[in-house]
Amino acid sequence: MTTRTFQAPKGTRDFYPEDMAVRRRIESAWRDASVLHGFEEIEGPTFESLDLYTVKSGEGIVNELFSFRRAGGTDDYALRPEFTPTLARMVAAKGGSLQRPVKWFAIPSHFRAERPQRGRLREFVQWNVDMLGLDEPSADAEVLATGLSAIETLGLRPDVATVRVSHRDTVGRALASLGVQEDSMAAAFQLLDRRDKLPPEVFGERASALGLDADGLAAFDRLARIRRPLSADLRELASETGVPMEAFAPMADLRDALEDAGIADWCEWDLGIVRGLAYYTGTVFEVHETGGTERAIAGGGRYDGLVELLGGPPTSAVGFGMGDVVLGLVLKDRGLLEDIAPPKPAVFVIAAAEEADRPVDRILGALRMAGVHARRSYRSTRNVGKLLSEAGRSGAPYAVIIGRELAEGNVVIKDLQGGTQETIAIDEVVSRFRGENS
Repeated sequence: MTTRTFQAPKGTRDFYPEDMAVRRRIESAWRDASVLHGFEEIEGPTFESLDLYTVKSGEGIVNELFSFRRAGGTDDYALRPEFTPTLARMVAAKGGSLQRPVKWFAIPSHFRAERPQRGRLREFVQWNVDMLGLDEPSADAEVLATGLSAIETLGLRPDVATVRVSHRDTVGRALASLGVQEDSMAAAFQLLDRRDKLPPEVFGERASALGLDADGLAAFDRLARIRRPLSADLRELASETGVPMEAFAPMADLRDALEDAGIADWCEWDLGIVRGLAYYTGTVFEVHETGGTERAIAGGGRYDGLVELLGGPPTSAVGFGMGDVVLGLVLKDRGLLEDIAPPKPAVFVIAAAEEADRPVDRILGALRMAGVHARRSYRSTRNVGKLLSEAGRSGAPYAVIIGRELAEGNVVIKDLQGGTQETIAIDEVVSRFRGENS
């Protein structure tokens, strides 16, 4: 028989125990932050109708998806590249029966048919937090505060992570004042979204294609790079961009909400942040590692028209997505994952005599029934030294040694850190360790 070797598909990951420990730590921070802020967990199918994605993003998105058709079928499907369309579909299906605001979160896997690179894979886990039915800046701030709560729990602080905030209405007014026509506005937003990924000459060529003259092109370039503290005088920004001050009113209201939520220290204005997806309508934001080279840790904003587009009632909505790939890289690079390991047992049970095998099984069963994380050696050796070494590698603080003392109905409890030991009755083992888990 010919043997073959296989590797995980390109752009995917194998999660060994130590990797799963990191993943669960991140997911736990996400879930705890969601619950703390009053969000309820949902889930949807791994694949959806292909039309769910093309109806909002156009046919061009098909090349970015893993799409398929069942053998003999006529319907086209796609593995989900993001969760927002699924969420909007679920809300639309309920019509007006849901109590508003709707506050949901999900931590599903996503799939994108794109070139794998550092910080971007074809399969990844993403935390999605959404609030629907409240058209107020306070909702934007509440959603964002939820995301910041999680990354702060994981060890990031405002000095290493920055929220770049903008507003598409304000930026749209600025673009219009530069001469960008309404039918070119979507292309202008997409170009702004990619400004840091394009060489200056390419950026200039594409900006010129929007119909801007030399002055408009220079102003467009300046707009793409305007970053100011959240406390900046918006009148100065209005003067710098040539946009009437009233266009900045949404930003002023948003700043008040961010301050009230206690997260203003994390935030700054960045008028180049617009988010490339066409369904965004108002507040937009991205969370970036300060001084880092990674992609955005998180991104999101308002998408007030999407539920209606999918057949539901007019519904305001705001949310974000935070993937585990970039976040994991940032945490690792900053040494914030070094203490994470798979769960360790509270006790390790050793058979040090031929007649000890069945007592080991009985003690293990009793300990586990009592809720104690217990393990044993499956080696055939009776060499106590080797078995104790195995117990130490497991991380258990104690070992239960079942040996010659069994004849008197006793076992030995050894402290694997301190080296001390004691002899107790075998019937007392469970009560000795009940309630102890490392």
